[in-house]
Amino acid sequence: MRFPFVDRVKIHVKAGDGGRGAVAFLREKFRPRGGPAGGDGGRGGNVVLVATTSKHTLLDFKYRRHFRAENGQPGRGKKQKGRDGEDLILYVPVGTVVRDAQKGEVICDLIREGQRCVVARGGRGGRGNAHFATPTDQAPRRAEPGEKGEERWILLELKLIADVGIIGLPNAGKSTLISRLTAARPKTGSYPFTTLSPELGVMELDEERRLVLADIPGLVKGAHRGAGLGHEFLRHIERTRILLHLIDVSDAREMDPLEAFETVNRELELYSPELVRKPQIIVASKIDALSDRRLLLKLRDYFESRGYRFHSVSSLTGEGIQELKEILWDAFTRAGGEEHAALRKV
Repeated sequence: MRFPFVDRVKIHVKAGDGGRGAVAFLREKFRPRGGPAGGDGGRGGNVVLVATTSKHTLLDFKYRRHFRAENGQPGRGKKQKGRDGEDLILYVPVGTVVRDAQKGEVICDLIREGQRCVVARGGRGGRGNAHFATPTDQAPRRAEPGEKGEERWILLELKLIADVGIIGLPNAGKSTLISRLTAARPKTGSYPFTTLSPELGVMELDEERRLVLADIPGLVKGAHRGAGLGHEFLRHIERTRILLHLIDVSDAREMDPLEAFETVNRELELYSPELVRKPQIIVASKIDALSDRRLLLKLRDYFESRGYRFHSVSSLTGEGIQELKEILWDAFTRAGGEEHAALRKV
């Protein structure tokens, strides 16, 4: 069963309130004037987000929006401190960006396994009357109430941490290619926007070499403004180390290959100039449906003259697939990929 991919949610978090301090007096045999003995209240629990690789979506927060940590317990007599409230631990996928919903400020960016972020701090417990005894007031009858715990609305935004992002226009063959390169089995079809959410897959060359690939849903002109599906998923490209830019060169293609390349790159730049600076490998797809392969020579000359690495494949027949795996690994290591991959393991 496939669960919906949820990569953006708004939730309300409330830390626990501190417990109130106690007003109490010590009354024991042989100590008729034992004095004030009210204990302090316990601290309220924090709301803590913890990044984990065992989750890949924010689905847990789609239908439940309010989360509250435990309150601290009141203080007791004999200067006994109230029990602290338990922290509320919420697990989110690695790659989750946390923002204050009102201010828009980034609170934390959880990019490592086990990384923690306190998004709401519990209130301090109130002091009991034992703290307020003075030479002139030896039997104080006052204590502090506990502080209120922090509360706020926060935005959780998932940005996938993948080594390679596969980009291209709709129907360029991205879903079929990732199914060839990895064990992922995305839905495929000959109509626009077959992929309605990013698809992740692990490409294994051997026991020591593996890459995480992300199939980013098709981009169209105006994607940076929200056209098509691009605006929803462009942010998932931001964390990738390299980009695999897939271009349809089949006889049935809907756009000239160079025009398709420029269209996607223009959208990347308009969304974020940093994206077009990422290393790109240009891959011509569907060469099994290309009658005149002289086009591949022209494209190779064009892209290599501009400093891009060019390759061609057929996901249907498997032509060029194994060579592409080695090209991706080589480009990944040249781009300092080992450090990037380590983010998922720390």
